[in-house]
Amino acid sequence: MSLERIQQAICYMEEHLLEDINYVDVAKSVRISPYDFHRAFSFITGMTANEYIRKRRLARAAQELRETDISVIDAAYKYGYESPESFSKAFSSFHGSTPRQAKQNGARLHAFHPLVIKIILEGGCMMEYRMEHKKGRRFLARVRNFPNEIVDADTKNNREIPAFWSECHQKDWIRPMTALCKAGQCDLYGLCGSLSESETHFRYGIGVLLSEGTDSAALAQLLQNGYTVWETKPADYVVFKCAGADADCIGETWGRFFKEFCPQTGYAQTEEADYELYYENGEAGVFCELWIPVGKERA
Repeated sequence: MSLERIQQAICYMEEHLLEDINYVDVAKSVRISPYDFHRAFSFITGMTANEYIRKRRLARAAQELRETDISVIDAAYKYGYESPESFSKAFSSFHGSTPRQAKQNGARLHAFHPLVIKIILEGGCMMEYRMEHKKGRRFLARVRNFPNEIVDADTKNNREIPAFWSECHQKDWIRPMTALCKAGQCDLYGLCGSLSESETHFRYGIGVLLSEGTDSAALAQLLQNGYTVWETKPADYVVFKCAGADADCIGETWGRFFKEFCPQTGYAQTEEADYELYYENGEAGVFCELWIPVGKERA
């Protein structure tokens, strides 16, 4: 997703700020699936589109309360709140002052200006990557659906997928999969599926790569016990090493992918599944590899 489309999305939000919109509507306006838009916007701006809309409305509401004779009740409904009470609660949390106090001198208020995407020349930091082409592949995985909203640039506040990993270890769901692999080839994959515009959830799976030599009887038994075969199509991938001690480095790498790699190379993420690759015998200091399917951005 290009920075130009992010700017188009911001313009759309500003033009329709007082309408009943959310990130799904914004995604449709720039012809991108809600999930892909939600993820890209979060990693590029550091907030979700819904959060941006909420903050801009509250900032505009404060300005109008301060400069006009609009009532608190009218402001509440104008800026999309179901009641004056819910408006006052959100307003106070954001500004540190109530809507009624906003009309008085000395009220503490917070400005939140429209975002403008700019390309800024910064220090020449290298971003190491490699390009790989992979034919269609088959994985065995434990799969779960997650709501799009959990995707956020701040991975510290979104622990649902890490919790899924913990659950898979605690319930001993991973060992039966790695038992199918040859010694030294038990790499784990965190698979993340693509979405259509109408979907509100995305698939995430934890699994292993299947090969022609996989024990078919053992595989069939696992499929009866809640496991899934996940197939991918041929795709070109850009591969990044996520250096760090925990999953926070994955979010940082996604951010650099959208902010640095895409604008500089003209590539954009395609609709095939992306995945994290956790090597059984990994490189020191590397948490995982991030494999993102890409193609040249179309105008």
